[in-house]
Amino acid sequence: MRILHSSMEAFPYVKVGGLSDVLGALPPALRRSGVDARLLLPGFEGVLDGVKRLAEVRKFDHGLPGTSSARLLAGCTDRDVPLYVLDVPDLYLRSRDPYADFGDSHLKAAALSRAAAEIARGGDGQAWKPDILHCHDWQTGLAPAYLHFAGARVPSVMTVHNLAYQGIYPSALLPSLWLPWAALRPDEMEFWGQVNLLKAGLVYATRLSTVSPTYAVEIQRPENSYSLEGILRARSHQLRGILNGIDTAVWDPARTLHIESQYDQGRLSRRAPNKIALQRELGLEVNPERPLFGVVSRLNTMKGLDLLAQNIDHLVGYGGSLVVVGRGDPSLEGAFTHAAERHRGRVGVHIVYDEGMAHRVFAGADFTVVPSRSEPCGLVQMYAMRYGSVPLVRYTGGLADTVTDVTTGPRATGITFDAADGYALGAALTRAMDLYTRDPDRLRELQLEGMRRDFGWDSSARAYVDLYRELLPAR
Repeated sequence: MRILHSSMEAFPYVKVGGLSDVLGALPPALRRSGVDARLLLPGFEGVLDGVKRLAEVRKFDHGLPGTSSARLLAGCTDRDVPLYVLDVPDLYLRSRDPYADFGDSHLKAAALSRAAAEIARGGDGQAWKPDILHCHDWQTGLAPAYLHFAGARVPSVMTVHNLAYQGIYPSALLPSLWLPWAALRPDEMEFWGQVNLLKAGLVYATRLSTVSPTYAVEIQRPENSYSLEGILRARSHQLRGILNGIDTAVWDPARTLHIESQYDQGRLSRRAPNKIALQRELGLEVNPERPLFGVVSRLNTMKGLDLLAQNIDHLVGYGGSLVVVGRGDPSLEGAFTHAAERHRGRVGVHIVYDEGMAHRVFAGADFTVVPSRSEPCGLVQMYAMRYGSVPLVRYTGGLADTVTDVTTGPRATGITFDAADGYALGAALTRAMDLYTRDPDRLRELQLEGMRRDFGWDSSARAYVDLYRELLPAR
């Protein structure tokens, strides 16, 4: 079984969000299960610099959208996954930010999608051709459309990692995407008079998937569908919710070098020095007895971080401390920075995403807060549980699929709340602090139960293999 994955980012070469972690871990997991999984990435600086021994294997003689000259390079990731790199310097080397838009973001996506479709149709130039093309998010959404209009019978899977991001452009750009005007119909790519690249993938792909079972249900409702509920409901029998996993080799408190003291379930007492080290690193009062809440996230309202900003005074006044790592909306960056100035020694802020710091937050914080308004899957709560940091989450999407509330019994792993408002989050924070001070034995049970959970990629990979097998008989 030969599968080509196409994505805009993959760890460790290009990382902006959770998509990168998924594409860094899913292909290796599939290969462990016997699948010949390969990966196609754009030739961003981090990819070209990070992958050794890249060699040209194919030229795209007729060019690609946005360029008359493009070539395909082949190499291998540091985890032995065969890797293809689309080398188009004019498109992909203008910025270190893969999503920087110079008025050409539609062409970046179209070139990658067209290259993926061409490899699916004609192979990689070295006699390898995939049985199935697996596309990830809107930047690859045009690939199934190219296959459709070329009459190619290559099955495709379109995975939605976050429905909020769709790639919507003026309809006048359609010719530059190398697609016919016939595609501009309400039941195809047209979207309120514009062109929607994610919708193209949802319409033309053979199967659809998203990153958690609950999110697969939620996105079919008008309030969560971003106006795509029609196509999602129409194709609901072809839509699968498969929970993401995490890379347990990378996220392992017993082996990572990013933290002060390594530990595991059997040596949980060795976790304590990490809290003290984190407090010192971020300028907090060193007090092991004070409950410490951690946030590792993009700072935006979809992640519910405005709800947390509303509760900082309550959290500090009730006896807690807070560390925030991430960047995002300037207003929220400012809100947390001002809170750190207002509550010196109790609130620490690091306005930049730092992989090492993320490990240290999960290893040192008693609770990890994920108050998302919408969360397709979420990896942070899984990282937190792996590191013994009790997740405090809103009950939505993948958070609902992975975290069970303390009130549910011995298999509980965290604290959940329902309403997307500051009052509900405030009540959950109060419950967490009460648990910390009044029932440390129960808190330890939550920690250990979370650490026992298996969120590795192997079970998710098996679910994808089952999905792929549904498509192969059609060929």
